[in-house]
Amino acid sequence: MQEPAERAAIDAVLDIFHAAAAAADEARYFSTLAPNAVFLGTAPGERWAGGDFRDFVHSYFSRGKGWMYTASERSIDMARDGRTAWFDETVENEFYGACRGSGVLQRDGAGWRIEQYNLTIPVPDDLATDLVTRIREIG
Repeated sequence: MQEPAERAAIDAVLDIFHAAAAAADEARYFSTLAPNAVFLGTAPGERWAGGDFRDFVHSYFSRGKGWMYTASERSIDMARDGRTAWFDETVENEFYGACRGSGVLQRDGAGWRIEQYNLTIPVPDDLATDLVTRIREIG
């Protein structure tokens, strides 16, 4: 069973992650991520890890450009050992609208850190067939 204090700690890490991205605060942003964290973006091929991810983020944040995703719903589950948690959340973005973020956090000596974050754009079923056809045409 998930302790309320653990839930609050995980919520805080995810909230800081989003707030730091919106503020283009590189130090705070990376403080929420494990050293070998993986970020999966919305586009094919967007699997960012390690130094490549740090370089990508730096290329925006160093110019004061961030991105804002505001969480509106979040579910968190925790492994029995209390050291691993996974989540899914609905996040709103001005350009993309409602998106889904999901991922895994690991607790280490410094607290909870994001190991993987996966950002997706949910596609309604009634649009999926046409969208898949279009992707195949350009793919």
